[in-house]
This record gives sequence, structure tokens and C-alpha cells, in this order.
Amino acid sequence: MNPAAARAGLFGKPGPYRRPFSGRQGGQMRSVEIALDARAGLGEGPWWDEQHSQLLWVDIFAGEIHCLDTSSGRDRSIHVGQPIGMVAGRTSGGLVCAVRDGVAFVERDGSGFELVAPVEAENAGNRMNDGACDQAGRLWAGTMAADLSPSQGSLYRIGPDLCATPVLRDVSISNGLDWSPDGRTFYFTDSSTRRIDAYDFDPETGSIRNGRMLVGLPHPVATPDGIAVDAEGTIWVAMWDGGCVQRFGPDGRLLETIKIPVTRPTSVAFGGPGLNQLFITSASVGLTERQQADEVHAGAIFVLEPGATGRPPGSFRDENSSAMEAE
Repeated sequence: MNPAAARAGLFGKPGPYRRPFSGRQGGQMRSVEIALDARAGLGEGPWWDEQHSQLLWVDIFAGEIHCLDTSSGRDRSIHVGQPIGMVAGRTSGGLVCAVRDGVAFVERDGSGFELVAPVEAENAGNRMNDGACDQAGRLWAGTMAADLSPSQGSLYRIGPDLCATPVLRDVSISNGLDWSPDGRTFYFTDSSTRRIDAYDFDPETGSIRNGRMLVGLPHPVATPDGIAVDAEGTIWVAMWDGGCVQRFGPDGRLLETIKIPVTRPTSVAFGGPGLNQLFITSASVGLTERQQADEVHAGAIFVLEPGATGRPPGSFRDENSSAMEAE
């Protein structure tokens, strides 16, 4: 597809997809457009860079961080040399990412890659997957078995001292995580359980307690993947093998389902100048030949106007950030 045509919907012209959605706001339409026809193998981890007006995202098995300039449609990549699960900004500058071997820093120009916090170095069969930063600047990221063996991973909290503290054990596929607008509830998805769990969260200490199931998804195939919580506290979930994004209330009630023209959406993030756009990453990995023929845009980055406003994403606050603030 011509790149300009692929970006048409993002810049105000009629886009290639218009899909109705069913839910409690029935009768409305959501226009799902292509922001970048990336053809990613396993596109994941979207993170909105407010400072540079860019969407950062990763292609996991390609070992790439991508920086999408949404005003021009240009996308550049940074190769980190190993599978990568997520990326976010650092308050002291540069980027933090969860890679196969642990937590790493890299500069925005791709230089200076450094593994700063090895995680599960003794377990060569595991890799890091999804992650996010809380509003205090702590990084939360989980591990999983590369061969998808169950209960082999953990969820970690990494503070400014770069020590990785295990918070949850026996995790199978550590995936979507985010917080309520008041910072008092932590949401987490172990995709293998097909549910979203909620925990009481202490913003000062970063501790969690009182885990309970918020959403149980009975669909025999579709799996909850990456999540994002908007300013109203509702939860947006990419449904792997479900071909949709679903929105749930903080009480776990399904509010709407938005169809996406690919089987495997992977994650969601709010972005744009007013944080009023929802970006959706997707994957082409593992599709059958028939699916590949039918889903010519599998692996694309999609965007829609969700009728909701997001919240500024968290950045990682390391010891350099504290030193800079003290000066």
C-alpha cells in the first residue's frame, strides 16, 4: 500500500476501514484507520512520547524499537540485538526497555545500549515481555517462557536503584498492566488465564495486595493482551485472536467491542496531542496461509478516535533523574 494512502485516515481524509461496534453505545461508528502499515511480526508495547510527539513501539522477535512520527508518518527503528518486550522514556533522557536478558537503557538515536538490570539470568529459557511505568517512575515488567511453558515467569518491580523485585510468581504470559487514574488500583493480565486481575496498590511503596479477578473472558480462543486505562478509569484491552479491542468499566462490565481488521491485535495506548487517539499494535506471526491472504495488514499499527481521553504514560525515574532534580 502507498504510505500516504495508508496514513490517510490519521490525517483527516477517509480511511480504509470503517467498522461498527456493538455495545452499550450501539448505533455509533468507530473509524479504524491504518497509522502505519508496518507488517510487523509481533508488534507490541505502544508508548506515547509526548515530548517528541511520537509513538514508540517494538517488534519483539526482530529486536527492534520503532519511533513513529505521527505528523509525517515516518518510522525509524533501533536494533537492540535481542528480543524486546516493551519500551518507555526515562525522565533523565533516553529510553528504558525490557529485553530478553533484563532491563536495558538505550539512547534515542540508538547508541549506548546497556543492560543495567539482568533478570533471571540463570534461566535461559525465559525472556521479558510487557511492562509499564507507574506514576512514581518505577518500572513493572514480567517474564515468560519462550516456549510458552506455563507458570515459568514472574512480574517484577524495578526501582531507581535498578534492583528487580519479584512481585508475582508462577506467571505464564505476563502481559497488560496499568493503573487506575487515582493510582490506587493495579490491573494485570496473565494472558494464559484469560482474565484481568485487579489489586489494591500503594503509590508510595509500590506494594500490591488483595488480588481478585476483575474480568473473566470465557471465549475459548480470544486472549486478553495489552491494556490501557483512560482518564475515566475504563480499561481498553487488545484481544489476541479475537480481532477486536474491548472496553470494560472499573467494575468489570463490558462496555463496548470494536472490531479490528486483523485477528491478532496485541496492545493499545492513548496518544496524539490531546491523548484522544487510541493506537493499536498487531501481529502477523503464527497466522495460517489463509489468514495471511485475508489479512493483508496484519502487523500494522491502527488508530481510532475512541471517544475517551487517555492519561500521560509513566516514564522511568532512575538515580540519574533524582540527581538532576537535586541540582
